[in-house]
Amino acid sequence: MSERTKKMTTIAVMAALICVAGPLSVPVGPIPISLATFAVYLAGAVLGWKRGTAAVAIYLLIGLVGVPVFSGFSGGLQKLAGVTGGYLVGYLPCALITGHGAGDLRRPAPERRWQLPLCMVLGTAALYAIGTAWFMFQTKNGLAASMGMCVLPFLPGDAVKIVAATLISAPVRRALAH
Repeated sequence: MSERTKKMTTIAVMAALICVAGPLSVPVGPIPISLATFAVYLAGAVLGWKRGTAAVAIYLLIGLVGVPVFSGFSGGLQKLAGVTGGYLVGYLPCALITGHGAGDLRRPAPERRWQLPLCMVLGTAALYAIGTAWFMFQTKNGLAASMGMCVLPFLPGDAVKIVAATLISAPVRRALAH
């Protein structure tokens, strides 16, 4: 298999993983808890910033055309334009920032082991900022109310997802290198 074919295949597989994880959600208010964030962390960490962001873009395009890959098995432009649309768009910078932290996971230097989870945290901050700003625009809620509904309930779960993605990404990336 050529290197180009391998890269395209890994992007497609990661986009498919996000498509499978995205609809699996628990409604806990206006913003559901979804496994998509975990898959976005993996996309950036395993594929790097370019290919990881490409996988997320493909996921968003698939959902945009109406395939039910977003939370609650939904899809379409109305989902991107709705109150959760900012969080969906926020997956792009989350994957990009996470991918920058991935570096060479096949041989991580001990002094850089903090880099990937830190970049996942920074990517999550970008995701929250974009999503919460869009939520506030859509609902006319203030910052404190929006943070209480859209950020604070998700912090523990996203922390667990970051730890899991950090632990899983290095072995997966090493396996893909062979």
